[in-house]
Amino acid sequence: MAAFLKFNKFSQSLCKGLFGDLESDTLKFALTNTAPTAATDTVFDVVTKHPAPAAANGYTSGGHAATISGSAETGGVYTLATTTDVVVTATAGGIGPFRYVILYDTAGTLPLIGYWDYGSSITLADGETFTIDVTTSLFTITTT
Repeated sequence: MAAFLKFNKFSQSLCKGLFGDLESDTLKFALTNTAPTAATDTVFDVVTKHPAPAAANGYTSGGHAATISGSAETGGVYTLATTTDVVVTATAGGIGPFRYVILYDTAGTLPLIGYWDYGSSITLADGETFTIDVTTSLFTITTT
C-alpha cells in the first residue's frame, strides 16, 4: 500500500481559509501519471500540472468522490475519517496509465490535500479494478 503524503502548503491553505468544512465538502481522488510537486503545488490543475486519464471507461471526470464518515480531535490530533475505499473499475476499455492518486477539495480553487505514490505506472485493462485503500482515516493533523 502506498503512503499518504501531504502537500507542503496544505496547512497554510487551511489557515488561509481555502478549504470549507472538510467533513462536509466534496473531496475527490484524481488519478495522474505526472508526479505532483509537494513543495509548491497548491491547487488541483487537471490541464497542466495533474493531467488525468480521459473521463471514460469507468473513470469519472475530476476523479472519484471520497465518502467522509466524520472527524474528531483528541489530544491535539485531528483525524478526518472515511469508511469506504474507492474502487475504480475499467469498463468498455482501459484506464491509465497513472501512478499517483491526488486528494483534493472541490470547493473554491480546488485546494490540494495530499497524494499517494504507487511507485510505478498502472494501467487497467477492461474489467480490472484498482482500489484506493484509505483505511479508516484520510489523514491526521497534529496540533501539539
